[in-house]
Amino acid sequence: MITPRIEVDLGKIRHNTRFLVDHLKSQGISVTAVTKAVCGHPEIAQAMLDGGAIELGESRMRNVERLRKAGITAPIALIRTPMLSQVDQVVQCCDTSYNTEIAVITRLGDAALRKKSVHGIILMVEMGDMRDGIMPENIEAVAAQVNAIPGVALKGIGANYACLGGAVPDAAKMAAFSTIAREIKGASGSSMETVSGGNSANLPWALGHHPKGCINNLRLGEAILLGVEPVSGSHIDGLCTDAFTLIAEVIEAKVKTAPSSASFTDPALAALQLGPENVRSVRLIIAVGKQDIDISGLTLPKGVTFLGATSDHMVVGTVRSHTRVGGELRLQMNYSALMRAMAAPDITNVIKGNTSPWKPESRSCDDLRSALV
Repeated sequence: MITPRIEVDLGKIRHNTRFLVDHLKSQGISVTAVTKAVCGHPEIAQAMLDGGAIELGESRMRNVERLRKAGITAPIALIRTPMLSQVDQVVQCCDTSYNTEIAVITRLGDAALRKKSVHGIILMVEMGDMRDGIMPENIEAVAAQVNAIPGVALKGIGANYACLGGAVPDAAKMAAFSTIAREIKGASGSSMETVSGGNSANLPWALGHHPKGCINNLRLGEAILLGVEPVSGSHIDGLCTDAFTLIAEVIEAKVKTAPSSASFTDPALAALQLGPENVRSVRLIIAVGKQDIDISGLTLPKGVTFLGATSDHMVVGTVRSHTRVGGELRLQMNYSALMRAMAAPDITNVIKGNTSPWKPESRSCDDLRSALV
C-alpha cells in the first residue's frame, strides 16, 4: 500500500463524537464538530454528524466548499472571522459565521441581500485568550449595531480559550461569559440561539459539576479526533486516541558508528554528531520529514528512538534488528502533527470503518443552498 499514508478509522470518530454529544447533552450543551484539522474531509465530517454533532465548524472557505461539493447539507459555521474578499462565498456556503468586525458584518449583510437571504452572525467576545474577540465592555454596543444591519441576524455570541494566550476556561471565567450573554439578551432583545463557550479545552469544565449558566454549545475538534484534552494533553476517559495513524516507509536501515572527528579536515564534517562513540545501533531513515509534518508531534513505537529530522527525512534508532528497507512504522500524532499531515500533498488518506449510509454527491454551493431553503 502507498506510503506515507494516514489510516483514518471512522468508527472511532463516530464513537468519540457520540460519547461527547451524549455526555454534554445532559448539561444542555450541543456540539459543533470542527473539521479544520482534517481539511474539511467529507467522510470524516459525515462521521461526526452521524455521531450527533448539530453542525460543522470550519475556518477556511476552501474546506467549506469541499464539504458542500461533496454533498454535505448540514449547517456549517465559519469559525474564523471572514475575510472581506470572501464575503460572497461565506454567505453562499455558510449558515453562520463568527465575527469581530462591523465592517465585515456590513459586507456580509450586503452579500446576503444580493442573494435574498439572511446570514447568521455570532459575535466573538474577548475573554482573556487575546486572539479574536470584541472587548466585553464594547459587546453590547456592537450587538446593537449588528441588529441594525440589513441582511444579517444576530444568532449568538462565542468565546475562545487556551489557544493563543493560554487562558484556561475555569468556572469563574465561564460564569463571567454567561453573565455577558444574559446582558446582551436583555439589552438587544435577541433570542441568542447560540452561546458557544469555547473548544475542547472547555471539556473539564463542561463535564464537571459546575453550573453551565447560559452556555449551550462547544466547538470540538481535538477531543473528537484524538480523544485528548488540549491543555494537559491527557486522554479523556471513554474516548479513542488512535482514530488516526501515520504509516511511514523505511528507506534506509544501517548500523552506523559515530565517526572520529580527527579523521575529517572539513569543519562541517568534523562537527557531525551521529551518536555516542563506540555505540552500534540500527539507524532507520523514514520517508517523511519537516515538510510533511510537525515532527515534534509524533509518538514513536516502543523500542524506537528519535534521532533527528530534515525536510525530507526522519532518522530513528531502533533495537528492532528485523526492520528492513521497505518496512513500515506506525506513528501516532498530536493535533499539530495531524493538521500538517492532513494538509500535506504527499500523504495519502486511507479511510476505514465507513459503515454510514451516506454517499457523497457532487453539488455546487448554490445547488445546496437552494435545497436547504
